[in-house]
Amino acid sequence: MFIVDKALAKRDAAGKPVRFGMVGAGFQGFGTALQTIRSKPGLQLSAIAARKADQALRCYREAGVEDVVVANTVGAITDRIRAGRAVVTEDPEALARAEGLEAIVEVTGSMDFALSAILAAIDTGKHVVQMNAELDGTVGPLLKVKADKAGVVYTFSDGDQPGVEMNLYRFVQGIGVKPLLCGNIKGLQDPYRTPTTQRAFAEKWGQNPYMVTSFADGTKISFEQAIVANGTGMRVAKRGMIGPDFSGGDPTAPLTPLDKTIAGFAEHLQALDPDHPGIVDYVVGASPGPGVFVVGAHDDPRQQHYLNLYKLGAGPYYVFYTPYHLCHFELPNSVARAVLFRDAVLAPLGAPKVGVAAVAKKDLAAGEEIDGFGGYCLYGVAENADVIAREALLPIGLAEGARAARPIAKDTPLTFADVIRPPGRTIDRLYREQSAHFGLPCHEQGLGK
Repeated sequence: MFIVDKALAKRDAAGKPVRFGMVGAGFQGFGTALQTIRSKPGLQLSAIAARKADQALRCYREAGVEDVVVANTVGAITDRIRAGRAVVTEDPEALARAEGLEAIVEVTGSMDFALSAILAAIDTGKHVVQMNAELDGTVGPLLKVKADKAGVVYTFSDGDQPGVEMNLYRFVQGIGVKPLLCGNIKGLQDPYRTPTTQRAFAEKWGQNPYMVTSFADGTKISFEQAIVANGTGMRVAKRGMIGPDFSGGDPTAPLTPLDKTIAGFAEHLQALDPDHPGIVDYVVGASPGPGVFVVGAHDDPRQQHYLNLYKLGAGPYYVFYTPYHLCHFELPNSVARAVLFRDAVLAPLGAPKVGVAAVAKKDLAAGEEIDGFGGYCLYGVAENADVIAREALLPIGLAEGARAARPIAKDTPLTFADVIRPPGRTIDRLYREQSAHFGLPCHEQGLGK
């Protein structure tokens, strides 16, 4: 981001860094703090909110910041921010309402905890940058509406795969190639993985077993591709996406060159009419990876000749790719893009185009409580939003903490009528509000008393 670095250098030279707060102090939060404090002059991470203050304190101290205190009121947090001194809190809403911040970053993967900060930030005129695909894929379109009304930027982040895809999409579109498919590269896809099967991998890399499982069971990629669809207008070709697997089910198998894997999408690409917005999808076992790709087409024979000369092949499809995604290394750039240029990395265009429906990972007994993303009970599949609304499918973003209203067989897509959800949650209220705003059917069954 060559414009961003120069703009941040000017803010740094003027002694007026872009001050922002962060909600979340887990794996990505720690990396973001380290990156910002050590490597991003012109940006100042002024405050961190976490469920446990010790987690936030660790983020600062391991990055070399010792002058940090705990505060849990808006006034006390504001005083520290204005003094240019670090502060941590266990109250995300208080952080978001504090004065002196130009933006907040949300990296928790939670629902109501994250929303308390995001809604407060929008209400007080702060830009919102998030790496919470689960929340964005559930009520992101409504949050974008609220941000627009408040005159602030709402955006997903650079570095994570959806943001990298959108940057690539904009590049491809910008050189006159029509994007037909936005794709994600995976090394493993098994909907029946659990925190037990993924524990060793999670411990090796210092990650949460539930989060790691959501990568393996397809829930995370479903959310990632859903928010890319919502930011581009694309759809899914079928429930769960196509997802050609060139690994043969063996994640250690030799990888297949990416351009050779496009054959797995050819039938669906050929079926797209000229006005179709394109599709989002993924491939397993492709090289280079892990990264993202865009498949595009060009209708000018002269430009096709140039593309062939430049080693992209004779067509009809051209593959563009980024062979990495560097998450927290790039996330701070998103703050600068929002604050300094009002440029969203990735944001919903309007009504949801794709959502993530809940599917039973195992047989569920009546009354059984459903655990969170990447758990033992459910996996998520991407589905077109109109189908989710028409069939009353339960978004997996509303499923945690619900109880099965009846026995549910393994691999059955859940509907609203299949569960009893906890009452009083912000996420349910916003999903209901989002449905009403965009004229989508709203299903009130399953709200507990």
